[in-house]
Amino acid sequence: MKRVFTLSDKAWHGSCLQYKWQKTLGNYIAVAGPDSSVKIFDRHGQKRNELNLPGRCLAMDWDKDGDTLAVIADKSSSIYLWDANVNKTSQLDSGMRDQMSFILWSKTASLLAVGTAKGNLLIYNQQTSRKIPVLGKHTKRITCGCWSSHNLLALGSEDRNMTVSNHEGDTIRQTQVRSDPTDVQFSVMKTDERASPGESTVSVVVGRKTLFLFNLNDPDNPIELAFQQRYGTIIAYRWYGDGYIMIGFSQGYFVVISTHIREIGQELFQAHNHKDSLTSIAISQSLNKAASCGDNW
Repeated sequence: MKRVFTLSDKAWHGSCLQYKWQKTLGNYIAVAGPDSSVKIFDRHGQKRNELNLPGRCLAMDWDKDGDTLAVIADKSSSIYLWDANVNKTSQLDSGMRDQMSFILWSKTASLLAVGTAKGNLLIYNQQTSRKIPVLGKHTKRITCGCWSSHNLLALGSEDRNMTVSNHEGDTIRQTQVRSDPTDVQFSVMKTDERASPGESTVSVVVGRKTLFLFNLNDPDNPIELAFQQRYGTIIAYRWYGDGYIMIGFSQGYFVVISTHIREIGQELFQAHNHKDSLTSIAISQSLNKAASCGDNW
């Protein structure tokens, strides 16, 4: 039996919404609209709390256990933390003087990365309450990033650079890309018959047209993959399986490519399931299924 809940708010009607499901448990979903609030609903559609912010929500993320939701807002230097266990909100002073633009919890530790509009970085350890400010990590707005399972932090910026740092904020790799980077991900790329040890590859969409693969063990030889122009721009991509990538494009196509060195960039599968547009894709490793949506339905 399917159950559908509509989370309605007149102030949000016709607007684009941000949302984040609670990690691990999936009991809560946090939703932000164009106004200065973040509403938290349980999985039955009941509102549990509402965070009233000084400006619109810029970004939010749940920690690895789903205990804490972190939110950054326009016109504020505070990080708002909602504790799911006690249903309480607290504020953490970031100490950053410029506007925050990016926030992301580590996959495996109580580490929170916060990027700013001027390229500065803050790493906050929730367990020890230690804050590590890193000034000048980038020269322009930090727009995207990803933590590896070993707590390396890859960041993309409007300065068209990508950095990889350790959990102390020290840069260990840096590379330049040809256009604005979006959607940074860590994964394992097949370089020969054996996979590279650990998440040694950082992938990033460049200018919404190409996919840039940066091997941390071979930083001087990045790979940039281009696609057929009729596909449109890259909307989303997901790594899965043994070094494969599924990519969704704006004109309704999605393709599967391999990162095996003998097949690099080769299209293994293509579908055009959406006539006019594709807006998102998702992959369930446990179900071994992929989903795509578009065409306004």
